[in-house]
Amino acid sequence: MREPLSRRDWMVRTGGLAALAAVGGSGAGRAAVAGAQPRSAEGLIGALRAARVIDLSFTWNEQAPVLGLNPPYAFALNRTHKATHEIFGQAPGSRVSWASELMFFSGQHGAPTIDALGHIGRDLKLHGGVDAVAATSSPGGIGGNLGIDSFPTDLMVNRAVLLDVARHVAGGASDPLPPGFEITATHLDAVVTAQAVDVRKGDSVLLRTGWGQFFGKDNARFLGEQSPGPGPDAAKWLIARGARLAGADTATFEKRPAAYGKELFSVHMMLLADHGIYIVENMNLEPLSAARAYTVALVITPLKIQGASGSPLRAIALAP
Repeated sequence: MREPLSRRDWMVRTGGLAALAAVGGSGAGRAAVAGAQPRSAEGLIGALRAARVIDLSFTWNEQAPVLGLNPPYAFALNRTHKATHEIFGQAPGSRVSWASELMFFSGQHGAPTIDALGHIGRDLKLHGGVDAVAATSSPGGIGGNLGIDSFPTDLMVNRAVLLDVARHVAGGASDPLPPGFEITATHLDAVVTAQAVDVRKGDSVLLRTGWGQFFGKDNARFLGEQSPGPGPDAAKWLIARGARLAGADTATFEKRPAAYGKELFSVHMMLLADHGIYIVENMNLEPLSAARAYTVALVITPLKIQGASGSPLRAIALAP
């Protein structure tokens, strides 16, 4: 049986993973870790196997909450092993059977999903000033390289920091934040200090509200008009620190109701349209919180769907 590794030993043995986790940092940071990468595929595989793999995904099924602005999730087997064996397994010498299914669901607001940069516009302008009307004039998808198929490969494995706002506000307990609670820059600064972590330019930043506890168990509350999340003040904090991706464990990432005066969904516009920061929603951050795993390598691999406004994910974290 393998001896458990200390954090220090793990970091020494997993130089390659440390290098992967540093992707998205400054050029100097990348150069600094380049020499730490394993010099063979075997070394890299060994480094990865030494990590804890923490699943940040909920299960897609008909009990999973999906916002009403999207089509409902549906799944059914359209071929069973019994049926296919009766057709193809009866021929002389044939013993084969298989199963297949039909699925119907949106790439948005599932378990979890990522928003493409072209998902949200401000004044009919997308990120980079792209004309939103022209970019969505074809049913073939969002143009201007703003669909999810243009998700950058260097963000697929990136250094991520979990800011456990809910646990900090609850004094160390796992209690969720209250409905409609707005996470501010002051909260984020306090959590960074309490957890003794740093958020670096290029990081992915995950905000735990604790509302993942309601996913599939209290869908009315999870999808309701009162849920916690960051407001514009916290969005400015993420932008100022150079985050490239932001994620949370709620259906819409930002606080709901997402109205600030007459403006709706300010945080989405600030991150996606104004600054090109990807948003991941419906993450299961409870395992990271329970493990107190605050700095991890986050693996995010959207489906490469041409022109899509988002994609479902199997999101995982690699931790010491």
